[in-house]
Amino acid sequence: MIEKKRSTTNLTSVTEKFIPKLLLAIAAISILTTLGIVLTLITETINFFRDVPFLDFYTGTNLNPLGDNAEFGVLPLLTGTIISTVIAMVVAIPIGLMAAIFLSEYASDRVRRILKPILEILAGIPTIVYGFFAFTFVTPLLRSFIPALDPTNILSPGLVMGIMIIPMVASLSEDAMSSVPNSMREGALALGATKLEVTWKVVIPAAISGIIASFVLGISRAIGETMIVAIASGSNKNFTFDITQSMQTMTAYIVEVTGGEAPAGSTIYYSLYAVAMTLFVFTLIMNLVAQYISRKYREEY
Repeated sequence: MIEKKRSTTNLTSVTEKFIPKLLLAIAAISILTTLGIVLTLITETINFFRDVPFLDFYTGTNLNPLGDNAEFGVLPLLTGTIISTVIAMVVAIPIGLMAAIFLSEYASDRVRRILKPILEILAGIPTIVYGFFAFTFVTPLLRSFIPALDPTNILSPGLVMGIMIIPMVASLSEDAMSSVPNSMREGALALGATKLEVTWKVVIPAAISGIIASFVLGISRAIGETMIVAIASGSNKNFTFDITQSMQTMTAYIVEVTGGEAPAGSTIYYSLYAVAMTLFVFTLIMNLVAQYISRKYREEY
């Protein structure tokens, strides 16, 4: 009996020592994966800038990666990415915020339990479906109102991306507003404030950190979107601000080049990593901004 008890104790001791190391190794996988991605991007991007000057890449307005007179200016891709993101957020921010206000402040528990899952279904639709929806339905619909709209343009995918991002903005903003204590609402109502005044002057300022973080995360999501713009925005690499024309984003460029002929070791091959590195930095900045805002303006209740 004593030997059996001692054996069980030793096994427990070994397990207690092994489990933390196993959990540490599992937790380190994500960190090591991130480091591997970053190192790969940096290494291949350096190879690209050995052939193309840094300033020419980030200030050039011409992008023509094929042929003997190849030009690698990323501004057309940056412009397409930023314009599509702005269009998406013009749609997602007001609609998402209004939906969050309704769910948090006006909807009953029963209505909230029904509407919120339905709204979040939008987040589960594959982005390629959104892309075909933008190309086959939204673009023809817009062309009936805007005859000058190109068959592939940046306006249509921008609008559809905004629809796709609505659940993210609405859900995160609603969670932030729901975390505001009811005592603050009741105090404002007791002072004679209307329901609308309580919402705009008490609840939203108290939940502003979570709301802004949802906006920033939505922007980050729009910047990194691939399939919608790859299908519906076209591959025009001209430097333009006309939203009725075809444009190409950074993600769509990566899809186009990887789907074509890009011999390993060529300049066009390395340009993929330079564009991907630029996209990575954009997304990283957005996430850092979201974290900073959340920490700076977070209210503890």
